[in-house]
Amino acid sequence: MSAQSLLLGIDISTTGAKALLIDPEGRVVASATTALTLSTPRPLWSEQSPQEWWDGACSSIRLALSQAGVSGEAVAAVGLTGQMHGLVMLDESGEVLRPAILWNDQRTGPQCDEIRSRLGRERLIQICGNDALTGFTAPKILWVQQHEPQVYERTRHFLLPKDYVRFRLTGEYAMDKADGSGTILFDLRRRDWSDDILSALEIPREWCPPTYEGPEVTGEISQQAAAETGLRAGTPVVAGGGDQAAGAVGVGAVQHGIISLALGTSGVVFASTASPLIEEQGRLHAFCHAVPGQWHFMGVMLSAAGSLQWYRDTLAPGVSFDELVGAAEQVSPGSDGLLFLPYLTGERTPYPDPLARAGWIGMTLRHRREHLTRAVLEGVAFGLKDSFTLIQQAGLGEIHQVRVSGGGARSPLWRQILADVLEAELATVNTTEGAAFGAALLAAVSAGHYASVPEACENTIQVTGSTQPGEAAGIYQTFYPRYRALYPALAEEFRLINQAANPD
Repeated sequence: MSAQSLLLGIDISTTGAKALLIDPEGRVVASATTALTLSTPRPLWSEQSPQEWWDGACSSIRLALSQAGVSGEAVAAVGLTGQMHGLVMLDESGEVLRPAILWNDQRTGPQCDEIRSRLGRERLIQICGNDALTGFTAPKILWVQQHEPQVYERTRHFLLPKDYVRFRLTGEYAMDKADGSGTILFDLRRRDWSDDILSALEIPREWCPPTYEGPEVTGEISQQAAAETGLRAGTPVVAGGGDQAAGAVGVGAVQHGIISLALGTSGVVFASTASPLIEEQGRLHAFCHAVPGQWHFMGVMLSAAGSLQWYRDTLAPGVSFDELVGAAEQVSPGSDGLLFLPYLTGERTPYPDPLARAGWIGMTLRHRREHLTRAVLEGVAFGLKDSFTLIQQAGLGEIHQVRVSGGGARSPLWRQILADVLEAELATVNTTEGAAFGAALLAAVSAGHYASVPEACENTIQVTGSTQPGEAAGIYQTFYPRYRALYPALAEEFRLINQAANPD
């Protein structure tokens, strides 16, 4: 193996610190993951230790190098990705001031209201492309200001999770533009920090790190980091991208008309756009892409494959997914009039409603377990179509292909249902390493192996299977409006049911 021929992608997710080594052709050479722990010190809180990210990254990098049988000299460049929106607050010397507040932390409802009040909801959406939601970074900063003033007063820098690892690797404060736009402190059109938002929220501009396009070099591995990781001092570290943007690179969703659908516990619909399109009501997230000069829409469904997991574990324990889904193949499209609302944990797109609830509607004596199963698969597909519908209404236009990944994508029946409901080709690809692979491809572009991100994807990512819409597409066109009518009809009842169940 030639010197400096490999690319390293580092992914700091909520559950693990992953190091992935690939060659310039996209072949996986080694992969190692170190588990991370999650802290929930109070209800609605979700935190992690940045030091644990660093320790996990060092461990995984050394293990990946060992698996590959190479030294750090073999790595040409490093790309970073990780969980979005998390807040790391640092003092003047770069010391962490408190545990990081994560993307799934829900403590900041009042701060979201305050952001809307200070800026105006419509103005906020027009600047940054998004409404203020509890997951984002900006309300977390306000929460610390209001509840931990002693921490706020000592703060001189803030970073996102992967960017703290970058700081430990290089000594540089830096952030990519895709992840930066997820703070909702960005001017989406300018692809950089918004002076208007920072001023309205009284967040010092000097706290914000410089931002870079995904393949741009942000620093080099320091001598100290080289000693801890086994990498070569001086190895360039590129900006990378947040996990969704890097994950889209990892499946080749880097051009107009190709959409990424990640069918995991949650469902994420990711559509690249050539211009900074905005959904006027903020029902879709609008962020910068990790591809230079591109943006993207993102719709998030909270219980996608998670709906099937809950259904199996609760109502069919011990039954394999293959057996459960196999029986549903015998049920005709539309499940004999049975519809499933997949709002098991509330919803995010198109209804940012934590009180939305799940249920089967239309049940009769003739319905059996296989009907319930198929209705779950169809209900998730309808819920995902909500995001596709919004994306097209917001100006995306024609959808050429949907590239599907995640555990739910392994089911041929579910892929067919999705193709029929979405009325689009559903394709699987050869890459299965997710965001870490995308981060490594961004490093490959920086190292000169490819002239652009699309070229890197074209040369390393191949379609391995295709599912075309069938005759059932027409049936689902009839049922989808009935599905769409259910949430508006029930939203107030969901609120009253929650109030009755939680009178305090």
